[in-house]
Amino acid sequence: MTESSEIERAVRTAAPYALVETVRAQLAASHGATSVRLFLADYGLTVLNPLEALDQVADPPQPLSIHNSPEGRAFGSQEPREHQIRHGDAVDHHLPVTVRGERLGILTVRLPGDRSTRQTVDELTQVADLLGHEILVAERDTDLYRRARRTSRLTLAAEMQWQLLPARACSAQEYAIGAQLEPAYAIHGDNYDWAADRDELTLALTNGMGDGIQASLLTNLAVNALRNARRAGIPIADQAALADQALYEQYRGASYVSTLLLRFELATGRVEIVDAGSPQLWRRRGRTVERIDLEPQLPLGMFEETQYVTQDLRVLPGDRLLIVSDGVFDAASPTGEFYGERALALAIHATSLLPAANVPRAVLRELAEYRETDTTDDALVLCLDWFGREGTVGN
Repeated sequence: MTESSEIERAVRTAAPYALVETVRAQLAASHGATSVRLFLADYGLTVLNPLEALDQVADPPQPLSIHNSPEGRAFGSQEPREHQIRHGDAVDHHLPVTVRGERLGILTVRLPGDRSTRQTVDELTQVADLLGHEILVAERDTDLYRRARRTSRLTLAAEMQWQLLPARACSAQEYAIGAQLEPAYAIHGDNYDWAADRDELTLALTNGMGDGIQASLLTNLAVNALRNARRAGIPIADQAALADQALYEQYRGASYVSTLLLRFELATGRVEIVDAGSPQLWRRRGRTVERIDLEPQLPLGMFEETQYVTQDLRVLPGDRLLIVSDGVFDAASPTGEFYGERALALAIHATSLLPAANVPRAVLRELAEYRETDTTDDALVLCLDWFGREGTVGN
């Protein structure tokens, strides 16, 4: 059995809470590693939290900046980075822990200088990939990794919302997605969801009215109603109609959910859209940024047995779509001026060189600077870069 096979077997059979300890022991034996540490990105994507901090009472390791640390730069670039230790010949290797585009954190491995070869870095990169997959599996059975992702306590509403989310990023041959919610530790009714199949990708952006637990309960019902309908294999117009019925039956029109549904045909770039509320859809094609005008329909749950219809759009390779909630374009500055379409278009231009996974955080950071004050309103940004399939012909 090869060293890589032994490491993989040890990690896959480790206890859910002992993944890092197992990796540490295996890399010490196989590569002479003197230190192995895992840092996980927090919910707000501002810091990398050391997992060890949960177990140490005295002098625990401190969180690292995502924007201003060697580990943070490796996280942002998604490329392994090396850092020479000042005293001695040891080298720290910072390795992204990422699963299908979802950026979980950084694995830092310290090796003797003579063991830090290109082949070794490739092997460590495979270990980081393995660790990422096993963390997602382990989260079914332990709270350890979710606790490590928070810098402060989540509100109950935020806890419920984060449990609904699929991830913060996802990538495939045809597309790359990044999404983020703010305020990360006290979100209420905004939510996003996606599901990929062999031939299609479905996105759902929802904004439940109200705040606190009531908004979270409303959104939970809406998201699960949409998932239930989607998993039945029916068209998105019927998905909206069935979710509308579920919400109206529960709330009788007193509460409703603004929703934007999109279904992408992966082979052609054809998009079916149901616009049932406030989220806005923007597109950057080449140097042109524009808001896509859609025919608004009633939010889900407002009236009994509402019927929904789809609209068509075509995306081309190189297109970037940005979807934002009203907490973005209706945000106000201290002087009362709304963020609005001009500022949002400028933000889309300013982030054009960033990968999709980095765009939502950058837009929300600029929005926070514009507001200059904290807000109780949710803000959601989802970015989708469309690559298409080879041979796709656009109109």
